[in-house]
Amino acid sequence: MTGVFCLGISTLDYVYSVESLPTRGEKYRSKGLAVVGGGCAGNASVAIARLGGRCWLATRLADDLTGDQIVADLAGEGVDTRFACRFPDLRSPVSAILVDAQGERMIISYSDPQMPEEADWLPRELPQGVGAVLADTRWGEGALAALQLARAAGVPGVLDGDRKPPHPDLVTTASHVAFSAQALAELSGEADPRVGLARLAQGVPTWLAVTLGKDGVLFVEDGTVVHLPAFAVDTVDTLGAGDVWHGAFTLALAEGQGARAAIRFASAAAAIKCTRFGGRSGAPRRAEVMAFLDAAG
Repeated sequence: MTGVFCLGISTLDYVYSVESLPTRGEKYRSKGLAVVGGGCAGNASVAIARLGGRCWLATRLADDLTGDQIVADLAGEGVDTRFACRFPDLRSPVSAILVDAQGERMIISYSDPQMPEEADWLPRELPQGVGAVLADTRWGEGALAALQLARAAGVPGVLDGDRKPPHPDLVTTASHVAFSAQALAELSGEADPRVGLARLAQGVPTWLAVTLGKDGVLFVEDGTVVHLPAFAVDTVDTLGAGDVWHGAFTLALAEGQGARAAIRFASAAAAIKCTRFGGRSGAPRRAEVMAFLDAAG
C-alpha cells in the first residue's frame, strides 16, 4: 500500500452551523454542531487514509485531554500517530468554526505559542512504504525537515502553502507547492493569481499551483500557467476541503499519477467533501471518488 508522511498541525474543531456569519456582538443560535478533528495536516492525513493510502502524521500536541482526543480520532481513522509528539504543561490546538448556509466559514483558532519549534525529534529517514511527503506551513522548521527527508528519499515533497511560508527555503526544497490565493498574493506581491504564479515560477524548479476553490486550479506546465476547472456541486460546507485536496493530490503523486491526473483526483475528493457538513468528517472514500469521476466523464 502506498503511503504518505504528513507533517503539520492537527486540531480539535468545534464546528457550528449558522444561518449567517455574525456581524455584531450579540447572541446567535447554532442549528448544528460537530466536534471533529481538524487542522491542515490532520485533515489531509485522514483524507489519505480514507482514500486507501497509508499515512503517518508528525504533529505537535500537548499532553492534555484535547491531545488525547485528537490522537484517538486520528488512530480511529487508520492514521499512524507514532510521530505525534506530546509536550507537558501546554495546550493542544483547538478551533471554533462557524459555517453559514452558503457553506462559507469563519474560523477562530488557538495554537499554544510556547509549542517548541525544534525538529530534532523527527525521524532521520522516512518510514518504509512512504511514496510522498506532505507538509503545511504551521511549523516551518518541521516542514523544512520533512521536505528534506523527501528529497533525500527521492520522493515527491508537497508543501500546502495555505499561508505565506515561514521559512525562505520551503518553496525551493519542495518538489510541488500548491498555494492558497491569499498566500500566493502575499508571496508574489500580485493580486492576480495568474500573474503571481507566473512571477514565482521564474527561475524556480519547483512545480507550482494555486487552488481557487470553486474557480478551480491554476498550475504551471512547461512554463505556461494552465487552468483546470473545479467540479460543480451544491456546497454545504467548505471547511477542510483544501486540506482534503492536498491529501488526495499528494497520495495521487505517491501512486505515480501525473500532475494533471492528481489535480483531477484531488478536485473530485474536495468537491465531494464540500457537499457534507462537519469539516473532515465529510472526507470521501476511494470508491466514492472513483464513481464521481466516472460520472463526470
